[in-house]
Amino acid sequence: MSGGVLEGIRVLDFGRYVAGPYCATLLGYLGAEVIRVEKREGSEDRFIAPLTPTGDGAVFMQTSCNKKSLTLEPTTPEGREVTRRLVGVSDVIVANLPPASLRAMGLDYESVTAVRPDAILVTQTAFGATGPYANRGGFDGIGQAMSGAMYITGTPGSPAKAAAPYVDYTTAVLSAFGTLAALIERGKSGRGQRVDATLLGTALAVFNSHLVEQSVTGIGRQGSGNRVQTSAPSDVFATTDGHVLLHVVGNGLFRRWARLMGDEERWLSDPRFTTDQSRGDHSMPILERTRAWCALRSTAQAIAELEKAGLPAGPVYTPQQALEDPQVQAMAFLKPVHYPGLPRDALVADLPVALSRTPGGIRQPPPRLGEHTDEILSSLGYDAADIARLRANGIV
Repeated sequence: MSGGVLEGIRVLDFGRYVAGPYCATLLGYLGAEVIRVEKREGSEDRFIAPLTPTGDGAVFMQTSCNKKSLTLEPTTPEGREVTRRLVGVSDVIVANLPPASLRAMGLDYESVTAVRPDAILVTQTAFGATGPYANRGGFDGIGQAMSGAMYITGTPGSPAKAAAPYVDYTTAVLSAFGTLAALIERGKSGRGQRVDATLLGTALAVFNSHLVEQSVTGIGRQGSGNRVQTSAPSDVFATTDGHVLLHVVGNGLFRRWARLMGDEERWLSDPRFTTDQSRGDHSMPILERTRAWCALRSTAQAIAELEKAGLPAGPVYTPQQALEDPQVQAMAFLKPVHYPGLPRDALVADLPVALSRTPGGIRQPPPRLGEHTDEILSSLGYDAADIARLRANGIV
């Protein structure tokens, strides 16, 4: 594998939890050198869903491949000096931290550009720098809740959050997208800039089609769980041994569904079922017919017949079934990563896009806590005595 399209770019990762660290991970998958800076005892996101005797967890495994690890207390004077030296030799600084924390660590944009004028500072906050909630913190679920997504995903009186933290990860992807744009622009102008992303902004963008509809029509949709309200049959259906998700959109697919049900003329001649929206508005008979059809078949049988009919469908898997699926295995997207203390290799998602000429992806496992501290400090001009003093003083 080549060094990647970002070979020669150095990224400082001061991120916590997902939005910042996974942004840096994606840049590392594309070939950037990424230095993860964390607390001497390990930052909190290292220990979510622990897997090893030392507590290293699943979120850390997903967001830390290809990185080096430097431990640091960055709010101390000596720690700020280490940070200043790091910034001076880095292209991108990623920090999803509150503005006050950025200032205390010397990572606000003014401090960063005073050291390196062409640096790119990438920040992620819950709500951005303006507005009544600017000083509030937040996590993925807050974005899901405040965008309206939880309300519609659930049912009346019972809102539901997606288990997949899509707001966090999408914010990370958009941050990496913005970073690439800033790097391209810097190549033209020689100037750096800020890249700012927000959890609420991401959540609003992902859920925007529903908000567009509401802003124009005032329709006031109620939550409907797995049932899609703008087409039918689009829902989750029970089989004899599990569940399948079927999504039928467009008249062509609806005709295929009607043919598979065996009473095509009934469905195609009914004026209630002439468009996606009319089928969504009058979905109960369509859903009842599909439930009855699925209830007579195993999941495998239903999927086979739906596939033969040309209808998009998939089985509802447990996490273990997802790992065992032959298509998942054929894609080889989940890479086995060895890490000290794991009872078996962790299956970590590789770079989510394929580049035909300059492929990137996982090259190294996540770093052990502080694994590269001495190496990095030496590259910044600290000698062995300096490093010993910093360690004795609790700085690294």
